[in-house]
Amino acid sequence: MKEIINTLNKKIYYIVVAIVIAIMIMGLVMNNPRMSEFDGGYLSHVLMVIILSVCFWIYPKKDTFGLRVTITIAAAVYFYTLFFLYPDTWSNFIFLCFIPALSILFFDKKIFYFSLFLNCLLIMCFFGYIALVDQGPQFSYIEKDIVGNLINFIASQIIIYFIFFLTNGRIKKQQVYYEQIQQSGNLKITGQLAAAVAHEIRNPLTVVKGFLQLFEQDSSFSPDRKGHFTLMIGELNTAEQVISQFLSIAKPENEKAPETVNVKQVLQSVTDLLHSYGHLHDNTIELTVTEDCSISANTIEFKQLLINIIKNAIEASNEGDSVFVSARREKDEVIIKVVDQGQGMTETEVASLGTPFYSLKSKGTGLGMMISFNIVEKYNGKMDFQSAKGQGTTVTISFPAI
Repeated sequence: MKEIINTLNKKIYYIVVAIVIAIMIMGLVMNNPRMSEFDGGYLSHVLMVIILSVCFWIYPKKDTFGLRVTITIAAAVYFYTLFFLYPDTWSNFIFLCFIPALSILFFDKKIFYFSLFLNCLLIMCFFGYIALVDQGPQFSYIEKDIVGNLINFIASQIIIYFIFFLTNGRIKKQQVYYEQIQQSGNLKITGQLAAAVAHEIRNPLTVVKGFLQLFEQDSSFSPDRKGHFTLMIGELNTAEQVISQFLSIAKPENEKAPETVNVKQVLQSVTDLLHSYGHLHDNTIELTVTEDCSISANTIEFKQLLINIIKNAIEASNEGDSVFVSARREKDEVIIKVVDQGQGMTETEVASLGTPFYSLKSKGTGLGMMISFNIVEKYNGKMDFQSAKGQGTTVTISFPAI
């Protein structure tokens, strides 16, 4: 239902809700046999109409899990109230069968299963009441064939579950497709930026590197100075490599052919490299890897991906916490997990990861995560983030195994 209620469709939602409320009010006042008596049953009917109307009306403004559960329970109570107050209206039994269908509109698996379980529990109680207590005077149309009606009810719940299963699967596919389109757009933006500035950055780097190479060969400088020049040239080479990888987002480099990468060896190398970085904040890295983990990728790019993810986990961790890194093979995939116990992220922050220049670090640019997504996509992998504020983050990376 959340997907339905947006800026464009809010008017349609309120029109539909107004029609539903009008129908419920009509059920109260038109040919209602209890209206003249105005007894407790009629008042409970009025109360349920008011509760449902208020819930439907405030839902767009206050879309919370608690309100969704309240609407689900109120709808179930409303239809079961009608079922018992007006036993001569056999169509009420049909509404009981389709109570879980309302929860499908929330696109929430937990609420749907809760609604399905609640409805099955209530119908079992009411069928027991009809069979043992009522025994026909009020619900004769059910008591005459109670087994057949029970089978029909079970069949209706199976049909509703099947509809939910297909709908939920399609929505998940659409969400993945939307995320892929969004990520593709982010890569395109970053690629255009990279193509525009990479040439201008390389020019001054080339000039500085050329002069440093001349100074390195000049005999008038002492060996210590030449060592400094060598160190600076090495750092410039690193900067050029980073620019080349950044530029690969705009124009992928085909000359870097994939190779068989031993995930255990690469992870061991990366964690050894980052151990000292973790010790700065009293963080440790716990590594667990099985032997048969091999993928097809470029080793340098794969290392860069792991360094980015593990380094982020260390920086997000609290002092003294451990970062858990594991890799295992599951059927035809190699699954790599990086788990921290740090600050965690909200759903909005997770959705924004990979966006150019979006970073949760005070001096971050977000380009490291953008390149990480690009590397994963380049080798037909997947990267998923599970996080909650104050509960840490789990990054799951999967690649086709070889």
